[in-house]
Amino acid sequence: MFMNIDIQNIVQAIIPWAMVHGIKIIAILIGAGIFIRIIKIFIEKAIRKLIKPDQVAKDPEAEKKREDTLIRIFNSTVSVLIWAVAFMMILSEFGINAGPLIAGAGVMGIAIGFGAQYMIRDFLAGLFIMLENQYRVGDVIEIAGIGGKVEDITLRKTVLRDIDGAVHHVPNGEIKVASNKAQEFSRVHLKIGVAYKEDIDRVSSVLNQVCKEMAEDEQWKDSITKTPEVLGIDDFAESSVVIKVLGETLPLKQWEVARELRKRIKIAFDKENIEIPFPQVSVWQRK
Repeated sequence: MFMNIDIQNIVQAIIPWAMVHGIKIIAILIGAGIFIRIIKIFIEKAIRKLIKPDQVAKDPEAEKKREDTLIRIFNSTVSVLIWAVAFMMILSEFGINAGPLIAGAGVMGIAIGFGAQYMIRDFLAGLFIMLENQYRVGDVIEIAGIGGKVEDITLRKTVLRDIDGAVHHVPNGEIKVASNKAQEFSRVHLKIGVAYKEDIDRVSSVLNQVCKEMAEDEQWKDSITKTPEVLGIDDFAESSVVIKVLGETLPLKQWEVARELRKRIKIAFDKENIEIPFPQVSVWQRK
């Protein structure tokens, strides 16, 4: 009888509480879940629309990977914040004062922030790298004094492989300046030295002709977006007059175009008897 009275009293106490606070807790949980789902849909649509693809170097797979990473980051952050607010609201329904918990969480957050400040810096830097599309997988860049091809990008680090095959893991927080050599277009930049005795107008004419023929070549015309041409005399060196040649290519095509152009210039100079000087030392013997 005593047990029946206790159970009856407990049930009579719980039912009114459940009818008021229990319904509120269920509503908070359902509302948080629905709100998170709506926010996730909005975030995905916004990022897919706002992130502009590279019109020159189209890579749907790399573009989707970048978008998915950003969507995952924002979704996780929003979910944590919403569930944290819902948890505090549920605690208040149980009559627990959430103020001290919030204060304690703030102190703990400060302590963790001091301990993990470098990791937080790396993550924030990585987030802005992706948002601003500073570089992507496959680009040739120079960061933190290291140059190479980007093999992977995460929020924490960028992975580069240099020309010797070495792999470099660079924390994003260490990146102050990022130089991208493959964004939108690249440039062919040559400095050609000829002997002082040569006719500069004639040399310029030969160089422009070589550049024009290469730009019209079926093998190279798709790689060259702006025909290289002579800009003029760039310098008076010790044993040569330096002439600058400048043109534009598709991203990452500048090196192979430059190598082929140097070969053709050498062949043309040999044919036209234009001298490419090399350092010489004159020895005078006193009698």
